[in-house]
Amino acid sequence: MKGAAASSAPARGKVLLVLALTVALVGSALSVSYSVHQARKLTAASQQLQREHDRLHTEWGQLLLEQSTWGSYARVESVAREQLNMKQPTGNERVVVRP
Repeated sequence: MKGAAASSAPARGKVLLVLALTVALVGSALSVSYSVHQARKLTAASQQLQREHDRLHTEWGQLLLEQSTWGSYARVESVAREQLNMKQPTGNERVVVRP
């Protein structure tokens, strides 16, 4: 009986070691799977933000072009003539004010 008890202690230690290594292996596999999932989510979010950046950059360029169009001297003069009935003063309509 003493011999059977002595041989079961090392066997029990091996079983516990295998069990501990199995738990560590499964934990490691789950961690890797979670990390890959998080990396894919972050990559998708990064690509979405990059597309939004590109869209906003394009819109900004269009707004700058529109601003320069609306503020051009030819446009201002056209609006002044057509909507405000303004005209270029003639020589005798000009007044020079000197300090």
